[in-house]
Amino acid sequence: MSRPELTAPPEIFYNDEEAKKYTFNSRIMAIQEQMCERALELLSLPEDQTCLLLDVGCGSGLSGMVLEEHEHHWIGVDISSSMLKIATERVTGDLLLSDMGQGVPFKAGTFDGAVSISALQWICNIDKSSHSLNKRLNAFFTSLFACLARGARAVFQFYPQSEQQISIITAAATRCGFMGGVVVDYPNSKKAKKFFLVLMTSGMVKLPKALGDGDAHRHKNKKEDKLRKCSKTWIFKKKERRLMKGLEVKRDSKYTGRKRSNRKF
Repeated sequence: MSRPELTAPPEIFYNDEEAKKYTFNSRIMAIQEQMCERALELLSLPEDQTCLLLDVGCGSGLSGMVLEEHEHHWIGVDISSSMLKIATERVTGDLLLSDMGQGVPFKAGTFDGAVSISALQWICNIDKSSHSLNKRLNAFFTSLFACLARGARAVFQFYPQSEQQISIITAAATRCGFMGGVVVDYPNSKKAKKFFLVLMTSGMVKLPKALGDGDAHRHKNKKEDKLRKCSKTWIFKKKERRLMKGLEVKRDSKYTGRKRSNRKF
């Protein structure tokens, strides 16, 4: 499969048609969910605490839905208006049309963490004569470092084209104040291998351990955990968040959150 970032700039490649194809592809939805769950794990956020997160390259909100399931507040930025148009109908997070290569326009210390799924490699494509890779990387990582709270992390799942590209991105993040490196899950698998750039704003913290072949059962356990989230309390909290956003929600009834019977008819 050819890389979409080599085909056209993201704001052009992800037009209305491509945005819908991407969003409603069941395989992509499942992969995006797994990768966002892993990114949250690598963020090492405080347990049982609602955080404000930045989703860089949020697209149509597939990763944002995972953040909401974990009861985090979030703001998403993306360069594709078609992707954001779909996201407004699916998620409750605040959305901003923006090119990450020009920096993220937020106040210092705003976010408790940042995630990015399948987006970072796009910044390395020079689509205009005015673009400079070093300038775009510096603008992005400098502004990201500033808008993260002290001690916060940023986790990027991405698809690097080469070892050289990994080195360029990591070096740029380091110049801007970050510490950390790349965690490679399932390094011996061509299909399951995933790259995560884990960046830390402070402290000499050891990089998280990468997943290997013995961790394949984790996806099943995550599914079971997700089912437990669909409790009555979880549903009421989600509806409350949507109401605060001014979105329409279904009225409560005696059937809201009721466990379904296993009987077959």
